Amino acid sequence: MGNIVIHPHDNVEVCPENGHKYARRNIACGEAVIKYGYPIGTATADIKKGAHIHAHNLKSNLSGLNEYRYNKAENAISPAAPVTINAYVRQNGQIGIRNDIWIIPTVGCINKIAEKIAQRTGAFCFTHPYGCSQLGDDFTCTQKILSGLVRHPNAGGVLVIGLGCENNNIPVFKAQLGDYDETRVRFLGAQECDDEIAAGVKLVEELQRIAANDIRQEVPISKLVVGLKCGGSDGLSGITANPAVGRMTDKLVSMGGTCVLSEVPEMFGAEQILMNRCADESIFNDTVNLINNFKNYFLSHGQPIGENPSPGNKEGGITTLEEKSLGCVQKGGTAPVTDVLGYGDTAKVSGLNLLIGPGNDMVAVTNLTAAGCHMILFTTGRGTPLGAPVPTLKIATNTALAEKKSSWIDFNAQSGSDDALFDLIVATANGKKTKNEANDCREIAIFKDGVTL
Repeated sequence: MGNIVIHPHDNVEVCPENGHKYARRNIACGEAVIKYGYPIGTATADIKKGAHIHAHNLKSNLSGLNEYRYNKAENAISPAAPVTINAYVRQNGQIGIRNDIWIIPTVGCINKIAEKIAQRTGAFCFTHPYGCSQLGDDFTCTQKILSGLVRHPNAGGVLVIGLGCENNNIPVFKAQLGDYDETRVRFLGAQECDDEIAAGVKLVEELQRIAANDIRQEVPISKLVVGLKCGGSDGLSGITANPAVGRMTDKLVSMGGTCVLSEVPEMFGAEQILMNRCADESIFNDTVNLINNFKNYFLSHGQPIGENPSPGNKEGGITTLEEKSLGCVQKGGTAPVTDVLGYGDTAKVSGLNLLIGPGNDMVAVTNLTAAGCHMILFTTGRGTPLGAPVPTLKIATNTALAEKKSSWIDFNAQSGSDDALFDLIVATANGKKTKNEANDCREIAIFKDGVTL
């Protein structure tokens, strides 16, 4: 198989065996290196035709904040015939594609108690180290993420377990939680019990009896909310897996569904593409704030905006953040951007939503879950076993990974068809277990940006 030219304007081509870039022609020192039809950085030396291009002769152009203009692109997604899925219809009209019982600690001090209750009942508990010794927005972020998990429609029932003396004690947390289904959420204060484990087991068993009466019903796929994530990316991520997910995004959006794209630092260098697809100028302005506020987060900590990709990304052929971002945003397809969500917000507008948050895999999948995503399409070129509380479909960029880590990977984008991927998404919504579920890899991580007391 010959090298891959992604866009006719590119002056690089990609080797399908290792994902690395090679010059299509001579490139002069100081000249832009073009991939995906866009600059991914500047050559730091003269590069001969056929030469390897990587960190030794290519640098990022990212530095500070940019000014942006709204140049609205015409979005023409072909309508697709709607399909149905079988899901659990909740009291508020939302759907769940799972009916599990979740245990959510309000504070890290109670993690082991939550784990023991889960072990005795078969419920899933999602431990974390926060909920106390936090101030201001940092504390509020923790509450918002935990609230999104408690209200998540994939949970047939939720036990919220607190200690009693923490900042995020149960009465305080209830005030942040807002509307929830009181028939499916129970609260337990450990300091108030003689035997908190026995009390917790009793409450979980009550929830399990309620959930046992739930049945799947036929509903339109337009009710489905899908998160988009990449991790352990390589040079083929933007050629195989991410474009395949982008086509799924367009198909789901054309059917009235909702997709959520996060990982804001991995939009840097490709943000104008998303901005031009904003449905109106108000959403464009929100997207500009999304980008610049996250850049300011980097700068406020004295860190360079382009401090990315990871060592694994580089080994897989990605050199600069622009290159990584141009591959990353392809998961959003060509759909119009219809809403911008803050950290801990819930997706409410159909179409492609942008969600503030970092690219860190565990933080990002938790963020997407709390935003109401029923499942996450997770592309990877290097492989990872992690999973969110919701089904996390691992989509490999290359056959070698799919074969080597078949216990992690659900779909091979290098050889699988779009129809097969869509069928897998529907089957997952209907109850088919993903590899992360079969392996019991379900975890959360909450974004931390503040003082610890």
